[in-house]
Amino acid sequence: MQRRSFLKKAGLGLAAGAAVAPSIVKAQSPTVQWRMVGSWPKSLETLYGGMEQIAKRVSGATGGKFNIKVFAAGEIVGGLQVLDAVQNGTVECGHTATYYYFGKDPTFALSCAVPFGPNARQQNAWMYYGGGKELMREFYKTYNVMQFSAGNTGAQMGGWFRKEIKTVADLKGVKFRVSGFAGLALSKLGVVPQQIAGGDVYPALEKGTIDGAEWVGPYDDEKLGFYKVAKYYYYPGWWEGGPELDLLVNIKAWEALPKEYQEILEAACAEANIHMLAKYDQLNPPALKRLIANGVKLRPFSNEILAACYKAASEVAAEISAKNANFKKIYGAMVNFRNDQVQWFSIAENRYDNFMVAAQRMEQRGSKKK
Repeated sequence: MQRRSFLKKAGLGLAAGAAVAPSIVKAQSPTVQWRMVGSWPKSLETLYGGMEQIAKRVSGATGGKFNIKVFAAGEIVGGLQVLDAVQNGTVECGHTATYYYFGKDPTFALSCAVPFGPNARQQNAWMYYGGGKELMREFYKTYNVMQFSAGNTGAQMGGWFRKEIKTVADLKGVKFRVSGFAGLALSKLGVVPQQIAGGDVYPALEKGTIDGAEWVGPYDDEKLGFYKVAKYYYYPGWWEGGPELDLLVNIKAWEALPKEYQEILEAACAEANIHMLAKYDQLNPPALKRLIANGVKLRPFSNEILAACYKAASEVAAEISAKNANFKKIYGAMVNFRNDQVQWFSIAENRYDNFMVAAQRMEQRGSKKK
């Protein structure tokens, strides 16, 4: 009886200890206050919302011990100065599209998007399992930064133009808002590329400072009002087949975090990566219908234009690779991975998607006849 009583009391003690332990750990964990700057205005709530989701998840998972205050573009630094702010320790972290820093080093674009690069699923596969994360983090370390995949928009649209772009010749002299690598490729075809932060694109298009602009896709483009000043909407955005958005973290700030906080932050970024893409996939179809109802003229880039752009982009990649060892190493690895992925996607995925498009069109024709 005494033995059974002892075991019973011990069991209760262990159970009580198990219940208390988490609160002890929680009480002992430090309170951390960070600031996150972004490249996005608050009006683009899907992009800005990715920042908010990370901050909310981190705070919730740590019981309010690790808090990240979010700042939109322009509140602390401009939309194109996020990397500098994180690298220099002005803030602990920032959410951005890293091809904005192509001018510092073209290698930055490889954790975001390059012309004719991977689509969103392929980008995730490369970063999480194909060696991309390891290669990119090795590069970012030289800039005093840790990098985390933290969003994706899916394949983007090719942008808004005041006039039709039917042939390669029609591109000549067009002042077009586009960043980095794509800008260099398009310049080979006579385009005059302009790098402008998101919040400044509409005024430039409205005033005629630029002739066209690309941003993301129907939902965000509608919010920014591009259709009011440019009616021709082209697709696809071949320079952004699956653009990844990243959370950049100052290495010193990262290393100062407790291990459990590091794990929570990385998990929050992975969650934001999934949710942003899902949200865009849900929001874009009805937005495109509204745009067309408002008189937008939807146009595909011709095969002639796409082929010329592919050739120009390949030339740019070769030119950069000849001068930049980091770019050559990582771009080569990404292209090899992409090529295998394209072969695989061409089998099940492509056949399935193409049939579903055909089936839907047949149904639509049938319903019209009735």
